[in-house]
Amino acid sequence: QVQLVESGGGLVQPGESLRLSCAASGSIGSINTMGWFRQVPGKQRELVATITSRGRINYADSVKSRFTISRDNAKNTVYLQMNSLKPEDTAVYYCNAEGVVHSGGYDSQSWGQGTQVTVSS
Repeated sequence: QVQLVESGGGLVQPGESLRLSCAASGSIGSINTMGWFRQVPGKQRELVATITSRGRINYADSVKSRFTISRDNAKNTVYLQMNSLKPEDTAVYYCNAEGVVHSGGYDSQSWGQGTQVTVSS
């Protein structure tokens, strides 16, 4: 079974930047799509950005032009560069992997444990 480990969250002031990383571990053959979602208490988890193995990218409208998703297929790692952060970006950010082929079989969807991002002055 694949495990996703996030890092890079923290507390920043409005306008500052953070970079999140998520590494998938295990005997992985391939991952179709990797991405980031976020959730605040009392609300549904929402998409932030996704990237396919071929580099096709999708962003939520609220983060376009501020966030950049990238991926290193050789390292099974996905990154999220977050610039010009706003207080409304405050949330727990979750890494997601879809379509993971690994030595134990196939996982349609996997989630990381989440990392807190807080934007506050």
